[in-house]
Amino acid sequence: MPSVAVKLYSVFFKFLLKQRLQSWIQDPIDESSNPYGVTTRPEESVSAPNPCFTDGVATKDIHIDPFTALSIRIFLPESSLSPPEQSHPKSHLRSSLLDPNSINHRRNSYAPSDTGTPRNDSRRSSLDGLNSRADNNVYRGYSPQPQKCRKLPIMLQFHGGGWVSGSNESVANDFFCRRIAKLCDVIVVAVGYRLAPENKYPAAFDDGLKVLNWLGKQANLAECCKSMGSGARGVGAEFTKAEVQRHIVDAFGASMVEPWLAAHGDPSRCVLLGVSCGANIADYVACKAIEAGKRLDPVKVVAQVLMYPFFIGSIPTKSETRLANSYFYDMPMCLLAWKLFLPKEKFSLDHPAGNPLILDRSLKRMPPTLTIVAEHDWMRDRAIAYSEALRNVNVDAPVLEYKDAVHEFATLDMLLKTPQAQACAEDIAIWVKKYISFRGNELSY
Repeated sequence: MPSVAVKLYSVFFKFLLKQRLQSWIQDPIDESSNPYGVTTRPEESVSAPNPCFTDGVATKDIHIDPFTALSIRIFLPESSLSPPEQSHPKSHLRSSLLDPNSINHRRNSYAPSDTGTPRNDSRRSSLDGLNSRADNNVYRGYSPQPQKCRKLPIMLQFHGGGWVSGSNESVANDFFCRRIAKLCDVIVVAVGYRLAPENKYPAAFDDGLKVLNWLGKQANLAECCKSMGSGARGVGAEFTKAEVQRHIVDAFGASMVEPWLAAHGDPSRCVLLGVSCGANIADYVACKAIEAGKRLDPVKVVAQVLMYPFFIGSIPTKSETRLANSYFYDMPMCLLAWKLFLPKEKFSLDHPAGNPLILDRSLKRMPPTLTIVAEHDWMRDRAIAYSEALRNVNVDAPVLEYKDAVHEFATLDMLLKTPQAQACAEDIAIWVKKYISFRGNELSY
C-alpha cells in the first residue's frame, strides 16, 4: 500500500484541484476571450531555464507560435558534445522488458542503477576544445556551422495535469525531463500546450502536432543552411552575385534555425512520451505522423511511451469500479476535467480523445508502444486493453505495471525521488534504446 505521507498528500492535492475544477464549472470561461491561451497556471511552481550544464543537462525555452502560447523547453544532455566516435558505457538489459506480452509487477525495493553517462576525463578534454560556450559556461550552440558532435535522438514529451493544469516548465516536469534526457541519452523537447478551459479540444492535440511539424521544418532549414556553406574570403575580396545571394539566404536561414537541434538532433529517431493526459496527445500525434508518412521527412516516429494514459469510456472497467476513489486523480474529479476539456456539444465518455478503441481505425502501423500503469490507478485496465489491441496486430506493445504505485507515481513532485520513480525511468530508457540505437549497437549504451 502507498505510504501514509502519500495518502495525506493525496487528500490535500484532491481538495485543492477539486475546488479549482468546480469553480471553472460554476463560472465558465469564454474561450473566445483568450484565444492566445494559457500554458502555465500562476500557482504552478516553475523552474527557470538554465543553459549551463550544471547537472549534465542544459535547457532553453522557445516560443514557437506567434499566434498562441504554444512553447517548448529543450533539454540538451552534455553527452551531445562528445565526438561521434566516442563509445558509451553499457547498461544491463533486463530480459523481462523484452517480452512484449508480459505484464511485469515491479517491487518497491527495486534498486536504481547508475545508467546515466558519467562525465569522464576524455569527455571533459573534448569539451574544452569547443568554442561555443561563453565565459560563464552558458552553451550557445553553433555559429554559424555546427561542431562535429554526436547526433542524439529527439524525444517529444507531453506533461500531465488533467488538461487543466501542469506545465512543461514546472519544477516536477523539469526534474523528470532532465532524468529522462540523461538516462535515455536523448534531447527532450517538452511541449507547453494550451490548457483547458481557456482552450478546449482540439487545442492541445493541435499543439502537439504543430510541434512535430515544427521539428520537420527545423530539420529541413538546418539542412538547407548547411548545404549553402559559409566559405570566407580575405579582406577586400569581391563576391559574385551568386555568392552574395547565397550568404543572404544563409544568414536568413541561420536566424530561423534552432542551433541546439541543428547541431545535435537526429529527427529520424523521434520518440513520443506522454504523461497522463499527455499520453492521449502522444498517441494522437503518433497516428497523425503515420498518416503524414513521407511528408514529415526527415522526422520519423520510431516509438512511443504512454505513462498511465488518461483513457476513459462509457462502459466501466473493473478498475474503474474498484478504484474510482483512488489517489490524487479520482474518477469523479477526472470527469469534471473532461467536461472542461471537451466542448459541451461534443461531450461523451466515448469521445476519440479519451477512448482510442472506439474508432474503427487500423492499429497495424502504430509505432512500438510501451505502456506504464500503476496498481492503484483506476485508469489502468483501459490502458492495458489498448496495449493488448496493439499486440493483437503484431505491434511491440509491452505493459509495465508497478506494484503499490499510484497515478503519476513517476512524475508527481513529491514522488519523483522515490525508488519506484527512478526504476520507472530506467525501465523506459532500456526499452526506448532498442529503437533509437543504430543497428548493431542496440546493447551499447
